Amino acid sequence: ADAERARAIMLELFPEGFEESAGANGIELAAYTDAAGEERLWSAFGGARSTGAEEGWEERWRAFHRPVRIGPLWVGPPWEMPDPDALAVVIDPGRAFGTGAHATTRLCLELLLDVPRGSLIDVGCGSGVLSIAACKLGFQPVLGVDIDPQAIEATARNATDNGVEVEARLADAMRDPLPVTDAAVVNVALDVDRPVAGRLDCSRLVASGYLVSEQPDLPGYRHEARRETEGWAADLYIRTQ
Repeated sequence: ADAERARAIMLELFPEGFEESAGANGIELAAYTDAAGEERLWSAFGGARSTGAEEGWEERWRAFHRPVRIGPLWVGPPWEMPDPDALAVVIDPGRAFGTGAHATTRLCLELLLDVPRGSLIDVGCGSGVLSIAACKLGFQPVLGVDIDPQAIEATARNATDNGVEVEARLADAMRDPLPVTDAAVVNVALDVDRPVAGRLDCSRLVASGYLVSEQPDLPGYRHEARRETEGWAADLYIRTQ
């Protein structure tokens, strides 16, 4: 029940990354660190267990980043070989902000496959994986916006590496002007989806970033479809007014 909060704490303590593994009694979060890092863990969680690092630990993180296939799209890290028949979206996880393997990203891409092609805005673009995938699917022009300057840098860099054109713009979607687009993807938090949707002018909106027990009520939109996996959900909406 406390997994999301624990992950957030671990990310704050170890922004360079940590491991997560499932067990019979829940999940285990682990970081490769020193005595000072162990002390921070004790302070944050009220306890921790330390063991010596196994040989080859430097490369173990790669095993947690596996490619995924969503329809014609292949999303994965640069050391994996894309399927020869796929539209490849290659994201380096060492550059942070996610690789596309998270359930909400996969669900957004599933819904995006059925959205008519046109212009698109990706709100909270992060690594740019959704923006890049949209380009590969034929959406143009594509705009990625984020409140984090590092996300904008990552999106622009990843778009270049993937040979697509994405306009990455630093913006607060809750306040700054947003352009009229044919489609929008908003993979953020539930409490952000609703106010951002009210500021968007788009025909179709893909929303995610919340659990299957939740669903944003978006005035002016009709709910069209839902995808669920691993306890997460994504929804497709069509503007009615």
